[in-house]
Amino acid sequence: MSDTAPYASKPEDSPGRLYGTGPSPTRSEFQRDRDRIIHSTAFRRLQHKTQVFLHHEGRHFRNRLTHTLEVSQIARSIARALRLNEDLAEALALSHDLGHTPFGHAGERALHRAMAPYGGFDHNVQALRVVTRLENRYAEHDGLNLTWEMLEGIVKHNGPLTTPEGAPAGRYVEEGLPAGLDEIAAVADLRLSTHASLEAQAAAIADDIAYNAHDIDDALRAGLVVLEDFVGVPMAGPIVEEVLGLYPGVAANRQTHEVQRRMITRAVEDVIVTSAAAIEASGVKSAEAVRVFGKTLVTFSHQVAVAEKGLKRFLFERVYRHETVMAPVRESEAVVEALFAAYMGGAQMPGRWGEAISAAADDKQRARVAADFIAGMTDPYALDEYQRLFDARPEFR
Repeated sequence: MSDTAPYASKPEDSPGRLYGTGPSPTRSEFQRDRDRIIHSTAFRRLQHKTQVFLHHEGRHFRNRLTHTLEVSQIARSIARALRLNEDLAEALALSHDLGHTPFGHAGERALHRAMAPYGGFDHNVQALRVVTRLENRYAEHDGLNLTWEMLEGIVKHNGPLTTPEGAPAGRYVEEGLPAGLDEIAAVADLRLSTHASLEAQAAAIADDIAYNAHDIDDALRAGLVVLEDFVGVPMAGPIVEEVLGLYPGVAANRQTHEVQRRMITRAVEDVIVTSAAAIEASGVKSAEAVRVFGKTLVTFSHQVAVAEKGLKRFLFERVYRHETVMAPVRESEAVVEALFAAYMGGAQMPGRWGEAISAAADDKQRARVAADFIAGMTDPYALDEYQRLFDARPEFR
C-alpha cells in the first residue's frame, strides 16, 4: 500500500510472526493475517453467537458474525480516509470478537464469575488464546501464527493495559490485569503500557459506531422501542427528527434504515475529521511514534463523544435492561455457570478437551481448559451440552 501515510503500519517493518514463513508473491503479511482469520474455525462460529438478542429468536437480529463484518467495513473506511493500512485495520476488526463466549456479554459475565478463583475471564485475552493456542489447523504449530501487530492490536485496541511502571491501567485498575497475559507467546514483547497502532484504534471505534447504530435497528425490530422514542436522545434524536420530517409516510423499516445509515455516515465522518486533525497536531511520523504518543488519536469529536455516551445510556436503560432481553440473559448466565461447574466436577468433555482437562496439573489449569472449551461454544452447542448433562433445555422465554 504505497499511498499509506508515514504513521501507518507497514507490513515490511513488522517484527513478524513467532514461526517464520516464506514471503508470499501475492499478499502482504497483513493480508495473510486477514485471510487466516476468515478461514479459522473461531471466525465461522461467530455466526451462531449472540450479539444482543439470542441468535435463534429470528427476525434477522445481528449475531457476532454480521456485527463483525459491519465493523470491518467501517474500520476499513476510516483507515482508507486516514491513509492507514486498510488490510491491518480490516484484519483487526475481523478478529476483535473471537474471544467472546456464547450468549453475548451475559456469557462473558457468567464465565468471569465462575473463573474468579482462577484469575477471571477477559474476552480480549481469550481472543489472543484463540489465535495463539486454541486454533489447531496447522501441521507445524498451534494457533494462527499472526503478525506482532495483530496480537498487539487484539490485546490493546482499547488502550494500554498498564502504566509504564507496570501497574494496571484503564478498566483494569479495579480488578487487576486479566489472567493469562503471561502465557501469550509472540515474536516480541507486546508492550502493554503503550498504545496500539492507529489501525487498531480505527477498529475499536468502528466497533462503537457499528453497535450503536445496529442495536437501535435490532431494538426496533424486537418492538422494544419505536423511532419516536429516540426524539430528544443524544446522537440519534436529531437524525430521527430529520428522517421523520423528510419521510413521514414511508414504512417504518425504511425510516429505520435511513436513521441507521445517517448515524453511521455522520459518526464515521466525525471520526475522520477529528482524527486527521489530531494526527496532524500530534506530529507523529511513524507507527512507533503513535505507540508512545500517550493518548488515543482516532477518536470522536468532544461533542459527538458526549452525545454517544448519552445514546448508550438510553440503550442501556430501554433496551439492554428490558425484561425481554434480561429474562433470557439470566437463563443463559445460568447455563454457562452450570456447564463450568459440571466440567470442574468431572463431567465428560469431548475429544481433546477431555484429554486436556485430565492432563491438567491443578484446579487452575483445569478451570482454564473448561473456560477455553465453553468460550469457544456457539449458542446452540452450549444448549446441546446443557441438555446432554442435565437432561433439560432452557427455552429462553
